[in-house]
Amino acid sequence: MRLFVAVVPPIEVVEDLSEFVGPRREHPDEDIRWAADDHWHITLAFLGEVPEWKADELGERLEAVAKRQRPFPLRLAGAGAFPGVPEARVLYTGVRDETDALKQLSKTTRAAANHSGVTVDGRKFVPHLTLARLRRPIDVTRWVRVFDTYDGAEWTAGSLQLIESRLGEGAGRSAAYATVGEWEFLG
Repeated sequence: MRLFVAVVPPIEVVEDLSEFVGPRREHPDEDIRWAADDHWHITLAFLGEVPEWKADELGERLEAVAKRQRPFPLRLAGAGAFPGVPEARVLYTGVRDETDALKQLSKTTRAAANHSGVTVDGRKFVPHLTLARLRRPIDVTRWVRVFDTYDGAEWTAGSLQLIESRLGEGAGRSAAYATVGEWEFLG
């Protein structure tokens, strides 16, 4: 199973962002593959391929993390690109977290995965929500300027999700996502 751990914004946040992104999706650009609204999430830990026999222990450890976590406020705002604006492969909106709870939650979910014997992608955690992937590296300065004006409403993160990604099984040969575990914050 190809897995990642994420915080998923509530439907009203997704709808607001979708309303902002919508007109941009209407301008065809063969280099841009816009992410589907139902794929929007904030990845805390990318786990890659995980044997099914490790999933139970992983779930137990993630549940323990969630039980220690208090709900916290977040807001989607701004924009950026990976690896950088001049030769981007990913266009994203930023995540404002005044309490740094998201960064700490990323650390604890990564530690839970490691203690379960699951190797976590070692990239530095940068809170973001992917808007689009680019077929080839391109300069996205104009797109970053447009999305940098986005400033969404504050919302409360209240749960942690373990999500399976099945490559090529979604619409237009994109990935299909399925939540395989969700745990409410109780701390």
